[in-house]
Amino acid sequence: MWTPSLEGRNSVKYLAIVEALGDAVSQGDLRPGDRLPPQRELAWKLGVNLSTVTQAYREAARRHLVGGEVGRGTYVLPESREATLFSLKEPRSQDSLDLSTNVPAHQPGNRDLEDTLQALIAEGKLEAAQGYHEPRLLERAGVAGSQWLAQRGLQVSPASVVPCAGAQQALAAALQSICRPGDSVLVEELTFPGMKAVAKQLHLRLVPVPMDAEGCQPEALARAAETSDARVVVLVPLLQNPTGALAGPERCRKLAEVIRQHGLTLVEDDVYGALTDLPPLSCHLPEQALLVSSLSKAAVPGVRFGMIAGPSNLIAPLREETHATTWLLSPLALELACLWIEDGTVYRRLDWQKGEMLARWKLARRILPVPPDAPPAPHLWVPVTEDAEAVAERCRRQRVEVVASRTFAVRRDVPQGLRLSLTTPATRADLQQALARVAEVLSSLSVIGQTF
Repeated sequence: MWTPSLEGRNSVKYLAIVEALGDAVSQGDLRPGDRLPPQRELAWKLGVNLSTVTQAYREAARRHLVGGEVGRGTYVLPESREATLFSLKEPRSQDSLDLSTNVPAHQPGNRDLEDTLQALIAEGKLEAAQGYHEPRLLERAGVAGSQWLAQRGLQVSPASVVPCAGAQQALAAALQSICRPGDSVLVEELTFPGMKAVAKQLHLRLVPVPMDAEGCQPEALARAAETSDARVVVLVPLLQNPTGALAGPERCRKLAEVIRQHGLTLVEDDVYGALTDLPPLSCHLPEQALLVSSLSKAAVPGVRFGMIAGPSNLIAPLREETHATTWLLSPLALELACLWIEDGTVYRRLDWQKGEMLARWKLARRILPVPPDAPPAPHLWVPVTEDAEAVAERCRRQRVEVVASRTFAVRRDVPQGLRLSLTTPATRADLQQALARVAEVLSSLSVIGQTF
């Protein structure tokens, strides 16, 4: 029967139990369906009050780690905390506001989809888009993908691009092609939920690398490469999720030098890169990098068009695994993505998204203590000095959903903070109201901490 060690954990006992439970699940010591000890038994073993364990189990259930039934006990749930970020949410009240899920801003009155579908119907092309994709459509997608990446500053041939059904699928396919179960993978110490989810699926061990205001620290990456057996590194250099860190040209040059010297293979997640004016880190590593990109965060989430690009030795195995890449693409979505890249619609949508992101970022700076040198981003990292989960719960009581650092943490002792998604609310007025509620919580608790 599972008994956690609380040594070195949160000083608040019930939160320490929840932390230990989360670590046990993420490390595989507890698996979905495993039964937890009865509350009274665990309280006795830990030497704490029964109410402490009861509160811990209640908090673990709120985080979707466990579930219970009267007479059957408490069990580990199959759903991860990371997955709940993308699940359908029912607001707790009519004026509950969501800053928890990173999605692009909604453009009111936009008729791109309606106009394109009507044009496809008029041209008699909708029927073909309802079947399986034809080889010529996949070839066209490779060309469109290379055009999208050229706009990012990465010049690759269509043959070097593998289309996928979004960036998450592209990331999973890329790592599956170059990793084996049990392999170590270097990542930022706060990494995006999709990375943690893929690591669980592929049974990869994540090795955290310390960060600063520009993201992954080159010196720390070098140490991690030297002291671990990792041969792969996954980074988000541009508008890193969750911190919004932006690696400038000099930082990218140093990271590329470390990656090259240690013979690492880089998998770069560039889903936010198009919202900046900087080229991907992969441009410095044409022979040892796989770039993952998509239209979802920068232009349109519903089309689910992503891609993997890289040198022939890394791309060739991916091109052969069609059931893990192109087979999952919707022909209709693929037709839409190709059309919008070819006729420039996607770039017009991107320009609007960048303008809206900047406006919302400026709004956030007027309400919250954003560092003056922080780059505009679709999400904002707010460091705190108290337990981030407790602060997030205070925000929820004020009817605003945020995400605490534990969702992104690879190790236990990471910087405490909250991620606020600025482009999620339907309007800027909604965003302003949500940020004001967060500011009220932070002000009342005096928990604003130091940034990286």
